[in-house]
Amino acid sequence: MIVLDTDLTTLLSKLNVSYTKMVEMYSMMSVEDIVEAEAAQGNQAAVEYATELFSNPDKLVEIFNLADPNNKFLILSTMTSDKLQKFLPLMEEEDLQQGLYFFTEDKLLAMLKELPPEQLVNTVMEMFSEEEVIRLMPNSELDNFLTHTDVDKGNILKHLQSLPPEYLAQMIEGVTGQECEDKSNFDMVNQIDRFNPIEFKDALYSMQSTQKQQLTLNLANQHPELYQIFSPESYTNMIHAQKQKPELVKAMDVIEPEEKIKMVEELPNDLLSMVITQIDARDFADSLINKFPEVLAEIIAG
Repeated sequence: MIVLDTDLTTLLSKLNVSYTKMVEMYSMMSVEDIVEAEAAQGNQAAVEYATELFSNPDKLVEIFNLADPNNKFLILSTMTSDKLQKFLPLMEEEDLQQGLYFFTEDKLLAMLKELPPEQLVNTVMEMFSEEEVIRLMPNSELDNFLTHTDVDKGNILKHLQSLPPEYLAQMIEGVTGQECEDKSNFDMVNQIDRFNPIEFKDALYSMQSTQKQQLTLNLANQHPELYQIFSPESYTNMIHAQKQKPELVKAMDVIEPEEKIKMVEELPNDLLSMVITQIDARDFADSLINKFPEVLAEIIAG
């Protein structure tokens, strides 16, 4: 049984029933019983109103005070998770966002890993600058980035041209084991270009940390989609070490609504119901009428 805080003043007005009659005859009756009793007595307003309750969202909001989150919660708390989830696409994004605060930080980070890579990167960039991302990235991730098939070798060679010559010499010496003769940057980059794939990879691995970071930053800045190469774990570890949950939830504002809905759906029913109480009252009433008539019937029966 769903017992709501019904607006009896509105009901009296709609049915043309006096307050005295309501107290003397109907004080212990449900809305459905009152309407049926009045209709049986020839009250045409009651007949019309009974029809409206099952077809007019505005009337439903008014009589059952569905603007009150407590009343919505009482209804929602009787529903299964499958039914509750049908309300989520109707909600404002900012209300869905608030639902994320119900999760622990560990759970939020786990869900971030499941996001499409572009949305994960967008979330990270709300909390960190590009320079910070590269500086905090583990060396193994930088190595994987620079040798990834999506990173154009020609672009790498072009950016190597701008390195101080001593660093290029160190890269060559690390691979050949021989002291690098006095050469121009152009000649040394051409020599690196002639390395076989394994040698080329080793040359990149041997770069000093600051130069490796700068090369990675230059490449990623030029082609932002390359930030998706870094593993989800590298990003979530970074967030865990550097940020607090409120900062994380705020950054998740850039996540697409359909992904936020998938996240909120993972809440237990009681918390999910609390989130949905923020839905627009008319949208809520419309859903009761068109999607959950059996729930609506229970409400009216009291």
